[in-house]
Amino acid sequence: MTVATDPVAVAPAKSRFRLSWPWILLGIAGILVVMSLLRIVTGVDDLDSSGTIRATLIAAVPIGLAGLGGLWSERAGVVNIGLEGMMMLGTFGAGYFGYFYGPWQGVVGAILLGAAGGLLHAVATVYFGVDHIVSGVAINIIAAGAVQYLAGMAFTGVPGGGQTQSPPIDRLPSITISGLSEPLGEIERENWFVVSDAAAVLRALVTNMSVLTIIALALFVATWWLLWRTAFGLRLRSVGESPAAAESLGVNVYRYKFIAVITSGGLAGLAGGFLALVAANAFRDGQTGGRGYIGLAAMIFGNWRPGGLFAGSMLFGYTDTLRLRGGGETVHALLLLVAVFLVLLALWQWRQHGRRSALIAAVLGVVVAGIYMVSDQVPNELATMTPYLTTLLVLAVFSQNLRMPAADGKIYRKGSAG
Repeated sequence: MTVATDPVAVAPAKSRFRLSWPWILLGIAGILVVMSLLRIVTGVDDLDSSGTIRATLIAAVPIGLAGLGGLWSERAGVVNIGLEGMMMLGTFGAGYFGYFYGPWQGVVGAILLGAAGGLLHAVATVYFGVDHIVSGVAINIIAAGAVQYLAGMAFTGVPGGGQTQSPPIDRLPSITISGLSEPLGEIERENWFVVSDAAAVLRALVTNMSVLTIIALALFVATWWLLWRTAFGLRLRSVGESPAAAESLGVNVYRYKFIAVITSGGLAGLAGGFLALVAANAFRDGQTGGRGYIGLAAMIFGNWRPGGLFAGSMLFGYTDTLRLRGGGETVHALLLLVAVFLVLLALWQWRQHGRRSALIAAVLGVVVAGIYMVSDQVPNELATMTPYLTTLLVLAVFSQNLRMPAADGKIYRKGSAG
C-alpha cells in the first residue's frame, strides 16, 4: 500500500551576485560621475587630477603589496601580523642592495629580506606551533631593532648616509607615452564634466609610471590566477579552510603553509622596497609608517580577495594622498563624498537586512555630514589622521559581511587528520 504525499516546496536558491566586466565598467563610470560632481560642488579641482591619481597609486601600491602578502598567508591559515616588520626588512634590503649594487638588485634584496622574515614566521607558527599573533608581534619588534643595527653598520660614514638613512639610490625606469599624455593633459585642463576626469585618470596611467608599479599591479592579477584558477591554488586554499581534510587527500599541509608564508614575506618586503625605491629614493628608518597594518586592514576589507584588496588599498592610498597634497581644505571636500557614500551604504545594507550595519553607516553619515556643514576646513591634526580613521570606518561598516578562511589562525599539527 502506498501513501501519496504532497510534494515538498523547495525555496529557490538565491542567485549570487557575480562581479563581471560590465559591472566593473559601470562602477568606474559611476565613480567618475560622483567625483566630477564633487569637484564642481566643492570647487577643489585637485580631488581627481592626474597628479592626485598618480600619487594615489604610489601611496596605494605598498599598502596593496603588504595586503597581498597577508592574503597569501591567511589563505593558507596563518595570520601574519608581522607584515610591518617584513616591510621594514624590505626597506633596508632595497636601501643596501640598491645603493651598493643598483636599483634592480635593491628590488631583489627587498624581496629576499622580506622572505627571510616570512620564513622565520613560518618556522615559528607552522613547525613549532607558536601563536600567530605572538610570532608576528615578535617579528615586528625584532625587525625594527635589526634594521636600525644593520643600517648603522652599512651606512655610517658613507657620504650622504647615516645610522637612520642610506645615501640616494638610483631610480628605477619609468614609462611615459607622450603621444597620449599631452593630449589627455589638454582635455584635463578644460574641466569638462566627467570627460576631463576620465582624461585625468588615463593620463596618470601613461605618465611617469614606474616599472615597479606595473609589476605590482601585475602581481594582483597573478595572485588571482594562481590561487583561484590553478590546482596549486586550490590546494593552498584548502589548507586554510580545513587542513585535516586537505591532508587526508594527500596534500602536504606544512609545505603549502611554508610556501604561502614565505611568499607573504617576499611580497611585504617588496612593499618596503617600493617605499625606498619609488616613493622615495633612499632608505629611511621608520619609513613604513604603519602601512603593514593598513595593508592588513585593506585585505580584510577586500574579504581576503585580490580585487577587494586592490579597492581597499586605493581607498586608503587616496585618503593619504589628499592629506599630503591638499591638507585640511581637500580633506574637508572629501567629507561630503564620505557622507553621501555612508547614507547610500546604509540604504543598501537595510535592503540586505543588515540592520546593525545600516544603523552604523547611517549614524556615521549624519555625523560626517554635520562636520562638513559646520566647518570650512578640517584641522591639520585631523587631516593627518585621515588614513587611520578611514581604516577604522571601513572595518566598522563592512565587518558584518566578511568571511575569513575557516582555519585562519588555528594551530595545526601534522597527522591530526587521522
